Amino acid sequence: QMGNSEVGHMTIGCGSILKQDLVRIDDAVEDGSLAQNPALLATLEKARGAGRPLHLIGLLSDGGVHSHINHLIALLSLCHARGVTPVVHAITDGRDTGPRVAAQYIRRIQDVLQETGGQIASITGRFYAMDRDQRWDRVRTAWDAYVNGVGTAARDPLAAIEDAYAGDQGDEFITPRLMPDAERMLAGDQVLFFNFRNDRPRELSEALALEGFEGFGRGDAGLVELTTLTEYDAKYPFAILFPPERPSTNLARTVSEAGLKQFHCAETEKYAHVTFFFNSGREQPYAGEARQVIPSPRVETYDLKPEMSAPEVADSVIDALNSNRYGFVVVNFANGDMVGHTAVPDAVVRAVEALDREVGRVLDAAVANEYSVLLTADHGNCDEYMDPLTGEPNPQHTVYPVPCLIIDQQQWRLSTGGGLSNIAPTLLQLMGLPRPEGMSGSSLLLEAL
Repeated sequence: QMGNSEVGHMTIGCGSILKQDLVRIDDAVEDGSLAQNPALLATLEKARGAGRPLHLIGLLSDGGVHSHINHLIALLSLCHARGVTPVVHAITDGRDTGPRVAAQYIRRIQDVLQETGGQIASITGRFYAMDRDQRWDRVRTAWDAYVNGVGTAARDPLAAIEDAYAGDQGDEFITPRLMPDAERMLAGDQVLFFNFRNDRPRELSEALALEGFEGFGRGDAGLVELTTLTEYDAKYPFAILFPPERPSTNLARTVSEAGLKQFHCAETEKYAHVTFFFNSGREQPYAGEARQVIPSPRVETYDLKPEMSAPEVADSVIDALNSNRYGFVVVNFANGDMVGHTAVPDAVVRAVEALDREVGRVLDAAVANEYSVLLTADHGNCDEYMDPLTGEPNPQHTVYPVPCLIIDQQQWRLSTGGGLSNIAPTLLQLMGLPRPEGMSGSSLLLEAL
């Protein structure tokens, strides 16, 4: 299974190997406990009692980063068992899968629907339905399709995909396609969002179901009643099938309890990862924790600006390092992942060149201010932007090991193997802080030389 930013940052931050949401849900499907999930049963009963379908919306993919098609298949079977008609609103991937493979997933769901009943009502690319950068025009495009039936009419789901490709829209960028007699989401309808990763469903969830939403005007449209597979945000009132299991401690908390100040910085695309995910799902900063978000460029796709906001991120971190205020600094540079997802060769090269320049500036400032440095990645992406077998663009994450480089005035004998769960214990040792109880990873530093 390829890594992803949410899992990677949470593992780095907590210093332990966690049972991730994908595994928890897979286990519930396998052992049958999903069929007895109280939140799911309540949602199904409300839909059945109202004589309305259950709308199932999510990323139709086996990438395992944001969702998995097996979870949708299990939900369709449970709808059938409970006498509820499922209506699928498919979000096509193209980032964590190949760029034009949606038809194979559509066919799988059509085969299941032959047994369970129900329909695929709409198809929309994740570019619109899974924005996370407050580009509300994109989100409104998806919302309008689900709620108001605004979109391109299609004869059937496979014809919708073919039509999108004919218009040079890959899976990620498919504008909403609506099937004949497609069920719209009406006020009070039960909707289940089956993405398990929580950053990209937030904006659409708010548009569909949150009182006081201000991203765009919703006119006279009423709100649906939303259930989510996992917790998308602690402030949401939505029912949750799999509430979070939080680590008992983490690196940021340990640094805070030691009385040290810390600085967390990234541009918009990765800000949640160096804050919420790095801090084990905690929204609020710890005592002494300062945060800085640098706006990501407002471009359609990041191949149009491969340097993204790396220079501004570097400037902010260098200012923090030069201030001598912080005992710990964490920064994420988004270019390798976000430009890697475009799989545009020239843009990927320019992104890496920008990273080389900006990371170099940060390292120079860190060394000048006598910081120890650990440089790593949470997963691969632009290391393989072309499929080695087909020569086609490869926008998805890779499964290769990531590097881990340590810069310190003290020389060390290092462990010959390790993983992301070893990073927090290593950093604590470099800082002279004890590893807290509940942090199961071990330091990569074996002995000083």
